[in-house]
Amino acid sequence: MRIGLLTEGGYPYVSGDARLWCDRLVRGLGRHEFDIYALSRSERQEGEGWVQLPPQVTRVRTAPLWTVEDDGITYGRRARRRFTEYYRELATAVCSGPGAGPGPEAPVGVGASAGAGAASEVPPEASDGLEADRFGTALYGLAELARDEGGLVGALRSEAAVRELERACRAPGALRAAHTAHVPDLLAVAAHIERALRPLSLDWYEGDGLGSVDLCHATAGGSAALPGLLARHFFGVPLLVTEYGVQLRAHYLASADASPAVRALLAAFHGRLAREVYRQAALITPGNAHARRWQERCGADRAKLRTVYPGMEATRFADVGERAEDADPDTLVWIGRVEPAKDLVSLLHAFGEVRKQVPGARLRIVGAPTDAEGVAYLGHCRALAAHLFPDEAEGAYAIGDNPVRFEEIGGPRTPSLAEAYAAGAVIVLSSVVEGFPISLVEAMFCGRATVSTDVGAVVEVIGGTGLVVPPRNPRALAEACVALLRDPARRTRLGAAARARALELFTVEQNVAAFHGLYLEIVSHGPARPAYVDDTAEPLPFAVPAEMHVPGGWTESRLAVAGRTPSWAAGNPVRATIQAPEQDRAPGQVPVPAGEATR
Repeated sequence: MRIGLLTEGGYPYVSGDARLWCDRLVRGLGRHEFDIYALSRSERQEGEGWVQLPPQVTRVRTAPLWTVEDDGITYGRRARRRFTEYYRELATAVCSGPGAGPGPEAPVGVGASAGAGAASEVPPEASDGLEADRFGTALYGLAELARDEGGLVGALRSEAAVRELERACRAPGALRAAHTAHVPDLLAVAAHIERALRPLSLDWYEGDGLGSVDLCHATAGGSAALPGLLARHFFGVPLLVTEYGVQLRAHYLASADASPAVRALLAAFHGRLAREVYRQAALITPGNAHARRWQERCGADRAKLRTVYPGMEATRFADVGERAEDADPDTLVWIGRVEPAKDLVSLLHAFGEVRKQVPGARLRIVGAPTDAEGVAYLGHCRALAAHLFPDEAEGAYAIGDNPVRFEEIGGPRTPSLAEAYAAGAVIVLSSVVEGFPISLVEAMFCGRATVSTDVGAVVEVIGGTGLVVPPRNPRALAEACVALLRDPARRTRLGAAARARALELFTVEQNVAAFHGLYLEIVSHGPARPAYVDDTAEPLPFAVPAEMHVPGGWTESRLAVAGRTPSWAAGNPVRATIQAPEQDRAPGQVPVPAGEATR
């Protein structure tokens, strides 16, 4: 089948989110064709180029989210009026917020304009549903306007857009924080909405674009899923949404330094967009239970959710996993990206407690920062380690050595990632914020016992094959590390169980097989697509997979779960007709229904 893969800030670029698993997915499904539609986040990302693409990638279309150039399109009076109406509905839905009650444009008897007690007549769930419908109507109206006029960039940044946003913020029933928005806040929110809605202005849909694919697969929510929403709305293309890191949560964290009004409005906008994406998606695939809980809280239908764990390459860790006895029995290893969320400060304080009970213990911190904040944090951790653990020497004439080492992959002590895991008897994760813990899975592939903090999807990944402690608790972290350092047999048992679990759940093969089955499930449930033709207008053989036409358990289970009667079975049953012999039938007589033959 032909799949439109929708990405934001990742594949097919060399750097970015979801790059590795997208590449593994595309290469693992060699019998399908992939059209890549990618949104880039920075000029640097575009300058770094693409990864080498496999032959099943037949097309790549890209568009930037980081530019601010106007599209140069001037609307006529009728188009300006349409834009004002649609943007007003969008701003009203956003400013009302989830469950905040009806907006200022609601009719009398439903909205706040009916009086002080009218809003209480509508339950919060119904009100939120009305605002969700309003947001969706406005979103698709803006998309239709972009198709008719050629773009929306200038209009979304216009004075009219800011004016309508201000009007919605000042209206009765709006979010309390929205009432405090000043002009700089409104300009910031309008600019953010324009960037998020930029896919509405792209020419990716007509002709041989997204409207002609069998399935759209969005690798994230938010802006990445918007092209799939439009293909679903205009052409009926089914949409699959995969979220290994929940976009809505990422936006919450990214706006932490903004003013209260900006934070509230952006949270409401992305919440509305997430609800619309979840509502229109055929299936949603969270990467773990942590992401699944976020999706359910944001309005995702539980019947649409299918957990698919990320697939990781296990072969490069095979040698280490089969020789776990080679590890240094007194060494703890931490591996990851150096940043404040990893809480290396707590790890260093915990290691101080470990040294009191296991004097020969050593700690190797393997990783590098990726930004200026990480560089500063690494410097702070180095200074703290030098203060807590002065250099030690075996004798009066030996060279001193610090029990804590900071290393990077590719150095003389750790030439590869697998060797870094092989160096330790226990792998430690000390994060205070974590999504899907990749380093933990890699340690499991290596057959290493682990000590982790209870954040994100850690407990789900470990599943009883490692020790878990509360975050920001150096004493608990130290006690768990000491327990494993003093019990080699227990380390061996936990490491073997962890490796078996990782090979069963987190390999590339299981990930590819899961998505292959989901593709077939979605397409088999979807409506019939137009016939595919080649350059000579002849139908292409096998353009549609045979699984679409074969009745099976997936169609029966869908009706059974939904509890619905199919449309062709609705209404009264049709009665059979009795054909009278030709010699007994009067001239012009027609067959009589069986139930009426004896009347």
